[in-house]
Amino acid sequence: MAEAHQAVGFQFTVRPDGVDLTLSQEVFRNIYLSAVTSWKKRAIQFKNGVLAGVYPASPSSWLIAVIAVMSSLYIRVDPSLGMIDTIKDNLPQRECMSVQSRAVLSAILFATGLWLFLIYLLRYTLKALPSYHGWIFESHGKMSASTKLWLSLVRMFSGRRPLLYSFQASLPRLPVPSVDDTVHRYLESVRPLLDSQQYNQMEILAKDFQDSKAARLQRYLILKSWWATNYVSDWWEEYIYLRGRSPIMVNSNFYIMDLLYVTPTHRQAARVGNVVHAMLQYRRKLERGEHAPLRALGTVPMCSSQMERMFNTTRIPGIETDIVQHLTDRKHLVVYHKGRFFQVWLYTGGRHLLPSELETQIQRILADTSEPQPGELKLAALTAGKRVPWARARIKYFSQGVNRVSLDAVESAAFFLSLDDEPQGYDPAKTNSLDSYAKSLLHGQCYDRWFDKSFTLISYPNGKMGINAEHSWADAPIVGHMWEYVLATDCFHLGYTEEGHCKGDVNKGLPYPTRLQWQIPKECRDVIDASYLSAKQIADDVDFHGHLFSDFGKGLIKKCRTSPDAFIQMALQLAQFRDQGVFCLTYESSMTRMFRDGRTETVRSCTSEAVAFVRAMEDTGATNAQRLALFRKAADKHQNMYRLAMTGAGIDRHLFCLYIVSKYIGIDSPFLKKVLSEPWKLSTSQTPQQQLNLVDINKFPKYVGAGGGFGPVADDGYGVSYIIVGENLVTFHISCKFSCPSTDSYRFGQHIQKAMLDIQGLFKPDNDKKMVDNGKIVQMENGKKHL
Repeated sequence: MAEAHQAVGFQFTVRPDGVDLTLSQEVFRNIYLSAVTSWKKRAIQFKNGVLAGVYPASPSSWLIAVIAVMSSLYIRVDPSLGMIDTIKDNLPQRECMSVQSRAVLSAILFATGLWLFLIYLLRYTLKALPSYHGWIFESHGKMSASTKLWLSLVRMFSGRRPLLYSFQASLPRLPVPSVDDTVHRYLESVRPLLDSQQYNQMEILAKDFQDSKAARLQRYLILKSWWATNYVSDWWEEYIYLRGRSPIMVNSNFYIMDLLYVTPTHRQAARVGNVVHAMLQYRRKLERGEHAPLRALGTVPMCSSQMERMFNTTRIPGIETDIVQHLTDRKHLVVYHKGRFFQVWLYTGGRHLLPSELETQIQRILADTSEPQPGELKLAALTAGKRVPWARARIKYFSQGVNRVSLDAVESAAFFLSLDDEPQGYDPAKTNSLDSYAKSLLHGQCYDRWFDKSFTLISYPNGKMGINAEHSWADAPIVGHMWEYVLATDCFHLGYTEEGHCKGDVNKGLPYPTRLQWQIPKECRDVIDASYLSAKQIADDVDFHGHLFSDFGKGLIKKCRTSPDAFIQMALQLAQFRDQGVFCLTYESSMTRMFRDGRTETVRSCTSEAVAFVRAMEDTGATNAQRLALFRKAADKHQNMYRLAMTGAGIDRHLFCLYIVSKYIGIDSPFLKKVLSEPWKLSTSQTPQQQLNLVDINKFPKYVGAGGGFGPVADDGYGVSYIIVGENLVTFHISCKFSCPSTDSYRFGQHIQKAMLDIQGLFKPDNDKKMVDNGKIVQMENGKKHL
């Protein structure tokens, strides 16, 4: 629409007496304002780039260095120890300059060199400081003198008011663990899952690998770690995400929910207006690097590189591998509603559309009664199905003409917006409302989300919203960071009128959203239908349950002097055993963003200590004192493993990269094959909250998010995402497959409920706690099983 608007900026008519030229002042005013805004943006980006480039120093410190050197010369003190005179004698074209000019220029050059040297010295010092990880391994609530000194040094060298990317060049590289340490920790992790014969066979494979192949593979990996900023992340993105040919819907993408208890307005268009405007504000700060960098303990810097591809990013399908396409300065979004695609421009007169203007544009789309074009209704199902048919269809049917123009509009959009027709959200009066909400966000109708976009913003007619995010470009905490900012801005800064509309005047002079045009032949429609049927089969198989655990939360767990995450992981192990009768390989995601370009590492939560604790819980002859002692031992073990993973001493990413190297150089390793083929029947992840601390949840307890979740990783296992909300609530997102007769998401949720209460009961001598009835399993009318 912007192109059409500019095209009518001038009109001319050929007449017998010449040409009559008519100019549109309003259009040229908008063009002028857009140009001014663009140059302002470039200037700010340049300024912030300079600030980040010289961090932890500042441009003004260069002037201070120059003045200090010049002042010393005037009092006949040479701080350069003769270097200024050497520079003066070797200046080119020195015959053309006076003696004083040469002296001044030489002093400036020396001061600049000294300034740059000090910047690199500070930067390498700052890089060395985060390599100390002793603080992570200290007991909660206790801090040694060395850690206090270290924190003081980090604060001192970090400077004041760092920008988002200020610490990037100072972050340490992810270290490569020794093969012996990794293999030892691996064997320790599988010991409780294997019988004696299986474990002996695994020991033999591991010993053979260490003696014959490991050293050569390790040398290549160390060489990569010297040259690459991170020896894991690029291979992880390519081989775990982009080379996968199965559908990414459910199998890879994840979702994030809206506020749990609060809906700021029940007007769909108004909510979208505020949320989209808040996203544009976030994007502007992101492009300028003006967000504060995330820091552990409020001090230790973490990598922000994943945030760069949050907007204007799309996963492009390929025959053998996909690619992630990231563009800059996109000024439109694409909206899907009732089978139609609309292009909405986000700028006017060189500025973002205001929330009230966005509300007007969305309302126009909602009021549009036009019908979908042939093949348009389920077009997005191509992104939900298998990757190869989508890649071939893209090449054959979308590489030219209107289809290419429209597809470019979708793939180059800032993000994708889906306006749904069915209300969703948590409603305590409705059974399974959270389940339905999660499934809608995770897969929808399989054709109403563009699953390839970095994220799809989903809006419901009751004002609720949510996000479906593609996983290859970033991990869930990155999207969660943006979502926290958006929700806080929406509720506490932008707000709504008493009628629920966006604040501000209504601008009806905006050009209408543009319908994207498609010419989809019958053969392409057949591919779309096949992708839809394939995706629908996956979606219909997802068994989901959202469980709100409100008996206690982080506050009570901390009073028990244990880690909330370790507490929940032990509860999950207990629930898993009660549900399945066996222990299984368990995946918990841990971040490695204290290293440059770090993403995640695996914590193997099913340890020998956890198994011993669970068996004691099920042993009627064990006392609570014995169970509690075993729980503390298991929780401490889990915490230690989590800390090792965070500090680069994990198991799985190292073995994964050794496997990739073995494939590159043609070495066959039965040990690595066995490790990489093991199924994760219980996959877990904690969703972080309060990354920005924009909302005081003690003051506003209803303004808490519900977290998010993902689909089951194994056909016969569970996927569990949880968020510790405030002091008194833990939300669990549980998924499995209906096609597996031995799993049931609701039943597993009830096992979690009872396991949490049973563990909490160990800390109370009087056993004063709420108990879930230890009754028999019964069948509900809807086919779900529960305790």
